[in-house]
Amino acid sequence: MSIEMQSHQAEAAPAEEPLSQWLINMPEPPTMWQEFVGYIRTNVLSKKRNKMKKKPSNQVYSYLKSVFPILIWGRQYKLNMFKKDLMAGLTLASLCIPQSIGYANLAGLDPEYGLYTSVVPPLIYSMMGSSRELAIGPVAVVSLLLSSMVRDLQDPVTDPIAYRKIVFTATFFAGAFQAIFGLFRLGFLVDFLSHAALVGFMAGAAIVIGLQQLKGLFGLSHFTNKTDVISVLSSVFHSLHHPWQPLNFVIGSSFLIFILLARFLGKRNKKLFWIPAMAPLISVILATLIVYLTNADTRGVKIVKTIKPGFNRPSVNQLEFNGPHLGQVAKIGIICAIIALTEAIAVGRSFATIKGYRLDGNKEMMAMGFSNIAGSLTSCYVATGSFSRTAVNFSAGCETVVSNIVMAITVMVSLEVLTRFLYFTPTAILASIILSALPGLIDISGALHIWKLDKLDFLVLVAAFLGVLFASVEIGLLLAVGISFTRIILSSIRPTVEALGRLSKTDIFGDINQYPMATKTQGLLTLRISSPLLCFANANFIRDRILNSIQKVEEEEDDEQEIKRAKVLQVVILDMSCVMGLDTSGVVALEELHQELASNDTH
Repeated sequence: MSIEMQSHQAEAAPAEEPLSQWLINMPEPPTMWQEFVGYIRTNVLSKKRNKMKKKPSNQVYSYLKSVFPILIWGRQYKLNMFKKDLMAGLTLASLCIPQSIGYANLAGLDPEYGLYTSVVPPLIYSMMGSSRELAIGPVAVVSLLLSSMVRDLQDPVTDPIAYRKIVFTATFFAGAFQAIFGLFRLGFLVDFLSHAALVGFMAGAAIVIGLQQLKGLFGLSHFTNKTDVISVLSSVFHSLHHPWQPLNFVIGSSFLIFILLARFLGKRNKKLFWIPAMAPLISVILATLIVYLTNADTRGVKIVKTIKPGFNRPSVNQLEFNGPHLGQVAKIGIICAIIALTEAIAVGRSFATIKGYRLDGNKEMMAMGFSNIAGSLTSCYVATGSFSRTAVNFSAGCETVVSNIVMAITVMVSLEVLTRFLYFTPTAILASIILSALPGLIDISGALHIWKLDKLDFLVLVAAFLGVLFASVEIGLLLAVGISFTRIILSSIRPTVEALGRLSKTDIFGDINQYPMATKTQGLLTLRISSPLLCFANANFIRDRILNSIQKVEEEEDDEQEIKRAKVLQVVILDMSCVMGLDTSGVVALEELHQELASNDTH
């Protein structure tokens, strides 16, 4: 008994000590320099050090494996895997060649530059990328983005060489920013473009791209360089009053129907995936033969004409880092970098989930960055992962990124062999190929899903869509990002203060608006602050919300009493478990709140 009494007294002793002895002396907060060094050590150097500790005798090889994943999976590569990758790569090339020519035209470049972009970036990515299915090359959205922004600096018609130099320099900046994002693990910057903003942006861009293809589909000579829907429709309306040849429309619309029918057959039967994949190349071959055999080019059918044969040409001497538009070119580069990364990572992760493996976002950024840096030095413009070509690659049964290597080699051979044949390719067929790829960019079901889940997110989607459609690509992006940031700021400076009640037969307290069955204790009010910060931006707002909640409860309890008492609310409890940070403004607000409640005899 004496031992139990002594232990009981020992346990009770601390309760008699003053509360001041319970406080812990807080250490001095780290300086900004210490935080920066700690971030670098944690996010950049930690993995490298761990690998060096594991294999001190083979540090170089360990580092190379982390940079070049091909050294890891290449050791287990087998012949039966190559057979599948070979077929997938050839199928991919059949879709890539006509698309690349069309996207180069959309970007305001000669056709060969689209083919160049399907050679070097895929080869670099195949060595550094972590996705097995992602097909790298030019895409419609980035091509539109480049042409719409670079045209403001230089007209490709009046000076195509200067225009091309700006495109290559912007590509270099895009690759540099992507590599920096991966090196310093800054992938959160890509998340600023939310899923809703991306869905709206893609849909708006798809409609703008489709309207711009009316120039090639109708064979129009007079057309606007602007991208907003009003300018494009006005240009189409006025151009139709000028002489134009309906043969362009007949060829383009006929093969557009053929490609769409082939895609319909491919969706109905998954085993016929090769039909929609081969349809664009078959369309190009047939249309070129028709024009060549019937001399349709002499009857007003517009053709591609000369495509320079040969492999990628060096473009190091075309990069301009001391031009008058350097700041604007860097801005174009970072916008293209974020859009390209967002699309590539989204596509890569979706197919990685199907295959059951994890995609390394930082390695993807590094791979995309070095792919575009190398591309800018070899006459390529910004490349990224294409959803349509990745879907074809996946359906063709690819096992690894060797399919990208096969595709790149096939395009290289085509550059040397097929460029003379493509002289008579009608521009209308390129327009129809781009138009056939646009429905995949419009995600109607995704937009409806966002509407059901979150109306504010849907507002971001609509802002991006309307901004791209009626203003420009940059304004659409700025509107989407601006609304997203405004939403975050408003939720931070205007947090909710929830009244809590106890759930019956439990020790759990929940929001009485969410759980109407929760019971409240007479004379006691429990409030929860749903904000991670109590700071200068929201301290006064939270204090006023708490006082309003107290006043509301007192009025409700007064109404329930037949004989009103002087004071019905005696205790107020603040649940601050969500609050992670508190500054001096927050402390002052709590002190003022305490004084005001104490003056009313409320604890």
